[in-house]
Amino acid sequence: MKLTPRRLSVAATAVAAALVLSACASTATPDDDTSITVALPGSLSNLYVGQEAGILNYYIGSIAQEGLVTLDAEGAIQPALAETWEQVDDVTYRYVLREDAVFQDGSPVTVDDVIFSIEMAQDPELSPGFSYYLGGIASMEETAPGELTITLSAPDATFATLMSTTGALYVTSRAYWEANEGTIGTGDGLLLGTTPYRVTEFVPDSHVSFERVDTWWGGVPEIENVRVDFIPDENTRLLAAQTGKIDVAFNVPFQQADQWAAIEGTEVQFLNDLSYVGLLFDLEVAPFDDVNVREAVAHAMDRSAVVESVLDGHGEVALAIPTPESLIAAYGDEADARLAALPQRDFDLDAAAAALATSSVPDGFTAELTYPATGPELGRAALALSANLAEIGVTIDVREVTIEEWLATIGDGEHGLGYMWYFSTTGDPGEVISYLYGPENPSRYSNSAVESLLAEAFIESDPVVRADLILGAEELAQTDLASFPLWWGQSATAFLDGWTIETETPFVYTNPWPALLTRGE
Repeated sequence: MKLTPRRLSVAATAVAAALVLSACASTATPDDDTSITVALPGSLSNLYVGQEAGILNYYIGSIAQEGLVTLDAEGAIQPALAETWEQVDDVTYRYVLREDAVFQDGSPVTVDDVIFSIEMAQDPELSPGFSYYLGGIASMEETAPGELTITLSAPDATFATLMSTTGALYVTSRAYWEANEGTIGTGDGLLLGTTPYRVTEFVPDSHVSFERVDTWWGGVPEIENVRVDFIPDENTRLLAAQTGKIDVAFNVPFQQADQWAAIEGTEVQFLNDLSYVGLLFDLEVAPFDDVNVREAVAHAMDRSAVVESVLDGHGEVALAIPTPESLIAAYGDEADARLAALPQRDFDLDAAAAALATSSVPDGFTAELTYPATGPELGRAALALSANLAEIGVTIDVREVTIEEWLATIGDGEHGLGYMWYFSTTGDPGEVISYLYGPENPSRYSNSAVESLLAEAFIESDPVVRADLILGAEELAQTDLASFPLWWGQSATAFLDGWTIETETPFVYTNPWPALLTRGE
């Protein structure tokens, strides 16, 4: 589950396999000005992304670890630890490891290490955030020296992407795992990967530190040391920026963007982050098992006002779960029109009151809506919804919680109303919807027709046919109002003291992105 916690534009995009690091890397002797401090708007309790798969974990775990492949500037698959790869047939994939692929301790990356890493990602206890995606592997074997062949039990249109850190593969060493007795990702076990940055210290809920190594196949980047401080409070982060204590900050609150931009030498980048925000209903928790109650809640949310006032225009009303960008490959310029044709529920308090009057709780009800402290805009939107519902006799208690506590409420069988905040790391149109409506979904929604359409899309390779199937599933599910799309989002990242990354998409942050930082004169 990639929530939270899901295209790079640089000068030499032709060298996509190395994320253009050969163009950005420096072989000169580093000076004292090659360390950065990053502010994260939340805390991490584990560095291994499979164990704690929020989007912030992706951003941090990817500094140290790689997959077999990566994504280039357009989201296309390119080599990483695998120097070459090919899809042999509908269910067979072959990867050849590059000979210079080594771990940060100098040990070579072997096919056995990759198989072990995939097996670890398949384990629902070790990797609850990944196992959902990797259940379709039938076999893995070394078919030649340095060559891995993976056979699936059925075709999967998303599998090739899953072998990247944007997907679900973070390669580690079997020997390192066994030596640390499975404590990988903790303050004791840390991480061992293959990027130019090795984890040197991790204090949960405090910070994580990285240092540069010279073992990486892609070259030696300029940045030597990276420290990431966990600073959940937005005002504390702003103060740290104003006093020169940080160089980069993720998820700058939109309401504070002008204050950040006013800091000398600071650039605030607004980026379409492939995120989806929606209301999540648990269809087995009263009174949200009643579609009329769900209708009342949906009609009480003024999505346009939220985008304009809460998001300050940095986002757009979500007409569905799949984003327009995810459907461009299928529909081109028609993507927006195809989404607009789906069922919509506009803000209408009279319609909300009418739906409530015909529900099982015509006199109103009380429910709790939690949101993570890392998403203050979700809290502001929740308060707006609460105020609107109060006008028709419904009480919504809005509560800010830690991101860990918020994640625990999703599908817990107790919260009938919640948020879904999902960052699509792959940009695939089926990624988010398959999680929200597929098997074991957090809404406990069951519709055999929807499941059938998504299953067909799962194996379909033609992008137009696949998109048609996905939107067909979306239309049926929206008729049932299993969830309610709110907005497709953007994120704001602050670069201070002249640092910057030239980027137009979030794919850069699921790779060793500190190596791409440049500094203006």
